Amino acid sequence: MEKRLIIGTERLSITIDRLCHQLIELHGDFSNSVILGIQPRGVSFSERIQRKLQDILQKDVKIGYLDVTFFRDDFRRKDNPLKANATKVPFLIEDKNVILVDDVLYTGRTIRAAMDAMTAFGRPRKVELLVLVDRKYSRDLPIQPNYIGVEVDCLESEKVLVELKEEGLKDDNIWLINKT
Repeated sequence: MEKRLIIGTERLSITIDRLCHQLIELHGDFSNSVILGIQPRGVSFSERIQRKLQDILQKDVKIGYLDVTFFRDDFRRKDNPLKANATKVPFLIEDKNVILVDDVLYTGRTIRAAMDAMTAFGRPRKVELLVLVDRKYSRDLPIQPNYIGVEVDCLESEKVLVELKEEGLKDDNIWLINKT
C-alpha cells in the first residue's frame, strides 16, 4: 500500500481559514445560517469550521450532526448491516441557509442522502455544500460543492484519507492511498 501526503498540518490550517472567510463573505454574521456536519467523517471537520467561525465572528454559530445511514441508496446492499450514528440537530432549519459539511466528496450519494435526511428538520431556504476534499471526476450524481478545500484527481483504486487532530491524531494530514 502506497501512501502520499496531499496536505499537511500547516497548509490544512490555511485552507480552513480560507474556507471560513469565504463562508463569512456570503453568510455574514451567520444569524440566518447553520452548519450540519454529515456523520461520521464530517463531524470533526464541521466542529473545526464552527470553532474558527466563532473565533472570527465572536458569536455562536449553530451546528448540528446529521446521520444519513438509513437514507443511503446502498443501505440494504451491504453484507453486514450498517450501524447508525447519532443525529443531533437542536434547531429547526426552516427558512435557514444550511451548509452541509463533509470531509471528502466522492460519488455524491452521501450528499443526496443528507439532503433527504435533513428534510425532517424543516425546509431550508438554501443548501450549500462545503467539503475539505473534492475527488474530481468521480460523481455518480450531479452534485458539486460550493466550497472546496482542495481538489484531487485520483483513480478508482485510490482512497483519500483525512486525519484530524480532533480524532486523536498527532497531526492534521490528508493522504492519497493506493489500495492495490
